[in-house]
Amino acid sequence: MRMIRTAVLSLLFCVLAIGPVSAATPKAPAAQAAVDCLPGCPDYSQLVSWASLPVSPDKPVDVFYVYPTIYPDKSPMNMDVFNQALRADVQGLLKAQAGVYSQSANLFAPYYRQVSFAALDPNVEMTLNSYFRIGADDVHRAFDYYLNFLNQGRPFILAAHSQGSVVLLDLLRSRFKDPALQKKLVAAYLIGYSVTREDLRKYPWIKPAKGADDTGVVVSWNTQEPGATGSPVLRPGAIAINPLNWKTDDTMADKNLNLGAVFFDDFKGKVLRIVPQYAGARINLENGALETVPPDKLVLGHFPPGVLHKFDYAFWYRNLQRNVQTRIDAYLKRNGS
Repeated sequence: MRMIRTAVLSLLFCVLAIGPVSAATPKAPAAQAAVDCLPGCPDYSQLVSWASLPVSPDKPVDVFYVYPTIYPDKSPMNMDVFNQALRADVQGLLKAQAGVYSQSANLFAPYYRQVSFAALDPNVEMTLNSYFRIGADDVHRAFDYYLNFLNQGRPFILAAHSQGSVVLLDLLRSRFKDPALQKKLVAAYLIGYSVTREDLRKYPWIKPAKGADDTGVVVSWNTQEPGATGSPVLRPGAIAINPLNWKTDDTMADKNLNLGAVFFDDFKGKVLRIVPQYAGARINLENGALETVPPDKLVLGHFPPGVLHKFDYAFWYRNLQRNVQTRIDAYLKRNGS
């Protein structure tokens, strides 16, 4: 009941903004749910609620990016989007992960009250967590504001990692039955969480990428070593595409196809090293994992041995960067833009 009450209170304190984006930076909203210690609700008509909002978008395509899980605390169970240290971490990710997209597209990225690591149960799908719903509903509101006041008719990419990919999968499931949205979607890069065969059956408007230049599709993978088990993001029936050869079968892609791994200090947005031809990869058709053997020992963070979730972007960075431009070019050509 407490979790349900949290979600309801969150919605009561959030009002969808309908005015223009203000040039001023307001103070954080004061209204909070005292009982459940909810952090202040972002108002997407205000610049303070956006991690990235271009003043003068100059590219023909946008990217709507949702950052991964960065918040670990037990109280409150949702990220305070006005906490300056957490905001700085998000800014680092805009240079690291979102740098894959921002060289080719106008970058729009909302702050959202993501659920904490501490509230997640690896045995329960994240979308069933009531604290997750608080952050996901923030992103839904941000996406509505983006469409209504910021997009100006441009096609767009959806892009994310980890919890951000769960949020955007939730958005695709609930909103993209609309043909008008489907038509504007260049691609959805939902990396680091599972889009499953059940998703494709239940939501037929979600279509998996089958090559390097198809559009209106979902691009997804979860990286791990052969034999790794216990991944909380690799779910039964997961689909995948190989970012080195853009195939969905189990063809081995040699490391010579790897244009370059880029390792970042994610929270500072600082490049630590760039390694061309870092590693090859193949898809395990039994579990849907993107399998690779990294040539060096890596710190895996909170994940089990061999689960390379932390490096879903880093290992394939340059290939992914090129593919974003390839899909944009293909979309613009097919739509006469």
